[in-house]
Amino acid sequence: MALTASTMLPLGTKAPNFQLPDVVSGKTISLSTFAGKQALLVIFLCKHCPFVQHIKDELARLGKDYVDRNVGIVGISANDVSNYPDDAPDKLKAMAEELGLPFPVCYDESQEIAKAYTAACTPDFFLFDADQQLVYRGQLDDSRPSNGKPVTGADLRAALDAVLAVKPVNPEQKPSVGCNIKWKPGNEPSYYG
Repeated sequence: MALTASTMLPLGTKAPNFQLPDVVSGKTISLSTFAGKQALLVIFLCKHCPFVQHIKDELARLGKDYVDRNVGIVGISANDVSNYPDDAPDKLKAMAEELGLPFPVCYDESQEIAKAYTAACTPDFFLFDADQQLVYRGQLDDSRPSNGKPVTGADLRAALDAVLAVKPVNPEQKPSVGCNIKWKPGNEPSYYG
């Protein structure tokens, strides 16, 4: 497990388009699925990563707290399942159902969407405003699997609340950290490692 931090994509970046299958419903989810939402939260995650396991209950809570507040949320996994079979779509589906995630979880088999977002770790969070411009990229909160701090979602929730109140998001943002995305051999992006 390589501890990896977010790339911290520049604020103001327009949300890259995507079209990916939802592992639960089988429906194609795209950027246009969230048209008209006041905010869009894109979460890069996977099943096996201890950092995701550490926050999985808060991801479910966060989804339930915000999905009915005009916030679009999508989870995306891009890990190489040939080397990390625990992150295969059927396992992601089981995780989404077990947690009762109220948002789609998609599988990025080509890893091109992860590259478009400059995703580097799991979890990696990207929050866009009503114009689908990046206003927050960073950590969920200060908790890590080994530091004993409670999982509250404080940093991400503050950013979400600011967007919903049509207020500026604090530009002082700490990178998310977690396991590196498991790139297919030879598919590592230039910004990675």
